[in-house]
Amino acid sequence: MERGALPRNLAFWTPFLAPSSVESHLPPDTLIVWDEADDIVAQARAVDEIATHARTELERRGAIPGNLPLPHLDATTLLSALDSRRPRIELHRFAVEGGFAPEGDAGDTPNSTSRVGFHAVDRYGGRLRELMDALRSMLDLGSRIVVASQQAPRLAEIFREYGLPLEESVQISQPPAPNKLSIVHTSVPSGWRLPADSRNDNGETVLITDTEIFGFQKQRRAHTRRVTQHETFLDDLQPGDYVVHIEHGIARLVGTSHEKTGDREREYLKLAYADGDRLLVPTDQLHRLQRYIGPSERPPTLTRLGTQQWSRAKQRVRESVRELAEGLLDLYASRQVLDGIAHPSDGAWQMELEASFPYVETPDQARAVRDVKKDMESTLPMDRVVVGDVGYGKTEVAVRAAFKAVAGGRQVAMLVPTTVLAQQHYNTFTERMAAFPARIEMLSRFRTAQEQKVVVAELETGAVDILVGTHRILGRDVVFKDLGLLIIDEEQRFGVAHKEALKRLRQEVDVLTLSATPIPRTLHMALTGIRDMSPIETPPEERLPITTYVMETNDQVVREAILREVERGGQVFFVHNRVQSIEAVTNWLRKLVPEARFLVGHGQMPEHQLERMMKRFINDEADVLVCTTIIESGLDIANVNTIIIHKSQLLGLAQMYQLRGRVDRGALRAYAYLLYDRDAALTETAQKRLQTIFDATELGAGFQIAQKDLEIRGAGNLLGAEQSGQIGAVGFELYTQLLTDSVEQVKARKDGRRPSSKRRGPSVAIDLPVVAHLPPSYIDDVNTRLQIYQRLAATESPESVDTIESDLRDRFGAPPPPVLTLLRTVRLRSLASRLGAESLQSEEGLIVLRLAEGLTFNRRQQRCPMPEGVTIGRTLLRYQIRRNRPNWLDVIEDVLKRLATLEAAA
Repeated sequence: MERGALPRNLAFWTPFLAPSSVESHLPPDTLIVWDEADDIVAQARAVDEIATHARTELERRGAIPGNLPLPHLDATTLLSALDSRRPRIELHRFAVEGGFAPEGDAGDTPNSTSRVGFHAVDRYGGRLRELMDALRSMLDLGSRIVVASQQAPRLAEIFREYGLPLEESVQISQPPAPNKLSIVHTSVPSGWRLPADSRNDNGETVLITDTEIFGFQKQRRAHTRRVTQHETFLDDLQPGDYVVHIEHGIARLVGTSHEKTGDREREYLKLAYADGDRLLVPTDQLHRLQRYIGPSERPPTLTRLGTQQWSRAKQRVRESVRELAEGLLDLYASRQVLDGIAHPSDGAWQMELEASFPYVETPDQARAVRDVKKDMESTLPMDRVVVGDVGYGKTEVAVRAAFKAVAGGRQVAMLVPTTVLAQQHYNTFTERMAAFPARIEMLSRFRTAQEQKVVVAELETGAVDILVGTHRILGRDVVFKDLGLLIIDEEQRFGVAHKEALKRLRQEVDVLTLSATPIPRTLHMALTGIRDMSPIETPPEERLPITTYVMETNDQVVREAILREVERGGQVFFVHNRVQSIEAVTNWLRKLVPEARFLVGHGQMPEHQLERMMKRFINDEADVLVCTTIIESGLDIANVNTIIIHKSQLLGLAQMYQLRGRVDRGALRAYAYLLYDRDAALTETAQKRLQTIFDATELGAGFQIAQKDLEIRGAGNLLGAEQSGQIGAVGFELYTQLLTDSVEQVKARKDGRRPSSKRRGPSVAIDLPVVAHLPPSYIDDVNTRLQIYQRLAATESPESVDTIESDLRDRFGAPPPPVLTLLRTVRLRSLASRLGAESLQSEEGLIVLRLAEGLTFNRRQQRCPMPEGVTIGRTLLRYQIRRNRPNWLDVIEDVLKRLATLEAAA
């Protein structure tokens, strides 16, 4: 920290730098509301004990020094400070006598207390007749009743039909009237009954919500859409990494340097090419650089500058991908010419099913549902990929699509990779459609041979509407009467033979693929526009990033992790992916944590034994499930919030990410421990995987994990080994860009139109006599500087520059002059880009703006009044810089704004 660098775990060091407590931030007259004071005090004492034990153990192991002056977390003392100095209200689950009992007059003295007792409200679970009778009885007793519901208009009609005295146009902040029923359109988590005030004759006050009326509550919240960047970023590049410059080819990154020439000073990336050649790339051209991702882990051949080597390589790849684009489009066009299934539009049952979803759809989830429905109602066969991180709501999209198909008289097949996941999806579909006449069945090892035979027979007759199953549903004996929708969960888990069988199923039916970390083929066919993709990028409510630890196997850490989760009432997954030694590992854990209850589960167990074991664990009959990777895909047990992965160095990156996603399904903080053997020599690939999973703590990182997996293990090929050499020649990202361009050109040719040109990054070349860069004294970390340079290089509007400037001020303080000038030049570039400029640069004392080929300034622009020294012609704008004009950047910006305004008006 003395050197100006910030540690990773900054939060740990905060108490040293700014010791404080909650109490010290509150004004003296703050009203404190205690929700169950006795529970709070008991919990505070428990927290103190855990903190003391953890600190003692860390000191014993030498993890922290014994004399570390960390302020002791004394929660009980904190509560006492809050209690003695400020007015408070205590909320109790059991009503005190009289309902509202002041201890002194609240607010008259610093420690005055009011005790308020609440009763629970009866739950009716959709039995509206019972609710109406209960409301009438409460109103007859003089109660004040407020109903807070997201279905207020519908309930108001029912209340009127039943003859209840309904008070209209009520605000939630107004006190309810006695003997009246008020209804408010809003969301409140749960209701309560506040007994009558003994100081007057008012009856009790009752709040009833959707939780009591219908049995569930849709949680409303403000959504922040997380934009997933699908490009490979440069911000974690290290010297020695390989990059691709679009114009100059494959190079190795040497580092960065500041170069000063005359009045100019900028920061550059230094690239090393073949034969010792060097190239300096200005930081405003980072959009021309890509990280090199090859078909294997072997290093690429560097390009020779000043030769035709790179242009020939790109030309060979263009020719190759043109053929590939033709083949891909022919493959997927064959589906387009078939007569697909046009499912009917939504009916009343569809709307009722969707209204019963107990959560509020995120914007991305709602968009994915709309996309899928639109595809299903079209006559063209659907082939859509829904990409969303673990637990982001992909299953609900599948449920609604399946119900739409069934409502249209078609059958649905859902293919999942594991038996355990099949059981879970079967339970989910059955529960969601329990109120409707939809027959749902399952084919997996959890069903006996006789049960499977019956399901197959009824499937062929059309008696089964939805079939959930493992690869068993791909068997030759499984015949659908009228299949209309195929749902594939986690496509990357199926092998070549399974995918060949899928081709038979998916020729004419709609196909919906769900994936958290899509395989390269699926991902890039979606990105190139060959397959449709709907990303779900908004995290669920209250979702917190998973706290991840990567470390050597340590008995004490394992014991503490298990006990900490068990003590807070949760459960633990312990993953050991070796059936032969899983019992030995379980015995080791039993000796290590004798206080915990253990169960063992793996894929080689008899079917019914595995099913019973999973049910026991779900029913909380054990604290720890020692298992193989059978839990990897989609398993959702809300009470499991700690996962320990043993010998994690043996697992793949996407596999580790999927496993980690099995926790953090609720609002509690989740923990993941990735353990590797102390004596095992980690390969470079294993180290990269563990580092990536450790760094990928941001919510919604599944997309980045898929791309990082490409980088670590190589891109392979899209359709065959013949493409591997082409990918190696230019790198995977440029290969994908060229493929995208070829697909667009082939599509345009077949459609009889001109291909659309997609710009990649700003094309205006800026070269002005200014000092414009991010000084190391302002941002010392080179990767952070690269990240900001890349954001600036991709910026296309002055408003975006303002946002970046605000971020810089927030993170690093007031920008020095070189940074302000850098931001100014980026604004100028975005304004020049709006005019269609090709360059803005200094030439012999002049600032010259050149329009791109084929563009001219119109008459209106040429007649626009210009400041002194500015002349405008047909394709050029010139400005004479003089020593007495130090504000020439302001003049240029003003002129460009005027011209951009005229351009917009024209």
